Amino acid sequence: MSGRRESLILLIRLALGGVFLYAGIIKIADPVAVAGSVASYRILPYFGNYLAAAVIPWLEAICGLLLVTGWRVRGATAIVLILNLVFIAVLSSALVRGLDIDCGCFRQGGEKSSAWIALFRDCFFLAGAVILLRNETKRPSLQFRGK
Repeated sequence: MSGRRESLILLIRLALGGVFLYAGIIKIADPVAVAGSVASYRILPYFGNYLAAAVIPWLEAICGLLLVTGWRVRGATAIVLILNLVFIAVLSSALVRGLDIDCGCFRQGGEKSSAWIALFRDCFFLAGAVILLRNETKRPSLQFRGK
């Protein structure tokens, strides 16, 4: 890989990791508000809202931390890619059903942001994850080859 390309991949990895780390940490701080945001999508049963609010922020924060540190990048990127696919599907469902919701992506209980902007942003993150995953699978694995 050329130096410029490696720099771009590093920038994508750090940016995506930073966004997910930040989003996870602010959600971890208020799981009840996150459960309320999840409930507004009207997809999961009552207990599912709290389960999602307990699990998703930690997944986001851990994957973000892994991406920022550069450790287990392939696995973290795969999880981020899957999370973004789920976020896109859920946001699309809410838009199709005409729900007036706040995505709950970066703040809880604040001023509502446009679901369309959140959908566009998630597509952008998905593209970054695809680029990162494609480039990580092309890298040679670092395996010990003993005698």
